[in-house]
Amino acid sequence: MTGQEALPGVQSIDRAMALLSVFTTSRPVVGVSELARATGLARGTAHRLVTALVSHGLLAHVPDTTSYCLGPRLLGLAEVARQQLSLEAQAGPVMAWLRDRCTETVGLHVLDELPSRRTVAQAESPHPLRRTYTDLGAPIPPHQGAPGKLLLAFADYQLCQRVLDGPLPAADGTGKVEAPELAAELDEIRQNGFALSLEGRVPGVVSMAVPVRDHQSEVRAALSISIPSVRAGREELLALVPLAREAAEDLSHRLGHTTAVKSRST
Repeated sequence: MTGQEALPGVQSIDRAMALLSVFTTSRPVVGVSELARATGLARGTAHRLVTALVSHGLLAHVPDTTSYCLGPRLLGLAEVARQQLSLEAQAGPVMAWLRDRCTETVGLHVLDELPSRRTVAQAESPHPLRRTYTDLGAPIPPHQGAPGKLLLAFADYQLCQRVLDGPLPAADGTGKVEAPELAAELDEIRQNGFALSLEGRVPGVVSMAVPVRDHQSEVRAALSISIPSVRAGREELLALVPLAREAAEDLSHRLGHTTAVKSRST
């Protein structure tokens, strides 16, 4: 058998997956003829596969119609997948992979509804002089620092506007951030796909952050690299963007983001 020949049964699995992939949030109910057209299968072949999928609970017949929807067995499978593909379960190996290649501290950050930015995990640099997060889980104003601004830039419009309309104290406590300047910076972050901070929140620390997306392509978290400013500045941070993006794409892939690259850190 050559490498181009399919293993027994693989073609049927490929066809079944093609049928299941036709169902989307905008097209939750589909008939056999439409399934056949969408997948390029003969109607008879599509009907046989649909019947098999129904028997396994992967599809279900919609009452009083000739159409089908995704089946109840997928709910149980999705819950198992959700537990194993959670951000917390998947981030560790990716963060270690990135830390080992940049040799600097890697952080994982999320945005809550307060709204505030919270650092939920870190992979510390091996250098004696390094950035260490001593405030894991603590709420931090999202307009301060690269991870928070990255998350804010890709947040829901109303949540972002709440921040822009509210108080914007500077990190050093001596002034405030101007809303128009912050809005312009968030626009730039959206265009560039990354955020930089040159001692913007913690004196002596520079950082950059990139987005992590989930199965719905929503930005779920920020992955950051933080470095003592004596070792890095803007140019060094920019040079790390491709590596950080590779790690973020890996983690996004693990969370079900289908356009991300194949996992590299296992």
